[in-house]
Amino acid sequence: MIAGGAGLVYLLSLTVEARPPLSVAILLAGRALLGIGESFIITGGQSWALSILTVRNTSKAIAWIGSAMFAAFAAGAPVGTLLYTHYGFAAVAAATVVLPLATVLFILPLEAVRPIRRAQAGFMKVMCSVWIPGAGAALSSVGFGAIIAFSSLLFVARGWAPWPAFSVFALVFIFARLLLGHLADRFTAAKVAFFCVLVEATGLALIWLASNFSIGLLGTGLTGLGYSLVYPGLGVEAVRQVPAQSRGLAMGAYTAFLDIALGFGTPALGLLAARAGLASVFVAGIIGAFGAAGIAAGLWHKTPPSRDESPLACAETDPKGDRVAPCHRENVAWQVQTRRRNGQRHDVHAALRP
Repeated sequence: MIAGGAGLVYLLSLTVEARPPLSVAILLAGRALLGIGESFIITGGQSWALSILTVRNTSKAIAWIGSAMFAAFAAGAPVGTLLYTHYGFAAVAAATVVLPLATVLFILPLEAVRPIRRAQAGFMKVMCSVWIPGAGAALSSVGFGAIIAFSSLLFVARGWAPWPAFSVFALVFIFARLLLGHLADRFTAAKVAFFCVLVEATGLALIWLASNFSIGLLGTGLTGLGYSLVYPGLGVEAVRQVPAQSRGLAMGAYTAFLDIALGFGTPALGLLAARAGLASVFVAGIIGAFGAAGIAAGLWHKTPPSRDESPLACAETDPKGDRVAPCHRENVAWQVQTRRRNGQRHDVHAALRP
């Protein structure tokens, strides 16, 4: 509903076109409102998927929701351009109203997921738990920002066709998530993220050094393949750090790191490109990827050999497949891990007694 309201604000901006400053201010307010709506949609969708698929499929849930969002971005740009070209900005505003409301029609018939009625951990406590994988996701996203903002420009500067740069990246990204999105659930998530971010760095290096069109496309494809599983892999590590009732908050905090990286990192890459050339932004992406690899390696090293202590090892469903409240041992395991990090002792057996 919030996202649909943004479309109404867009339409309102058209009523004061004769006063450009006011019209632009209203338009920006609508864009801010749309951003708020999108943040709730993305976080809610990820949390809902985690509840339906259970935390044993955290990586798959994150990967599939992300693929759907990415596909919408890829389709929305040409559709929006088509609407604007033939019918003007009013058609874009109308679509912004209609599409979120149409989504509501699909959501309303669905059965609600049973909430976990326990006190949530505080925001700062959750943020302290997820900031390390979040920082890794932010660093790995520098290369992603370089691809979406500068790959086409680099291809044009080198005399190559621009459109395949992002198209190859997007196709490989989506198919990798659909086909391989489960890997971080089956294997150590940080290990998957570590090797995938190295693949991303290799792809960025190929783009940077490419001497012909084919090598440039190979670089974009490898970047898409590597980056596709870094975010879900580190997302599993983020969710692992918090109790069941705080997973939605954890996903919101984790996603914020990606938003910050793209919101502030991409303009910074633009300044770098203006001073050092377009190729330099891909060098920055490589540096960011190696930073993310260091974080993933540290998380991999800290991952306990037994998954029984992990919150991910204790997800339950009823015979109908509906999500039910996680068992008590899950939150006890989280408390044990927290106390160990704080240098405190914890009587596990006493805590497990009802």
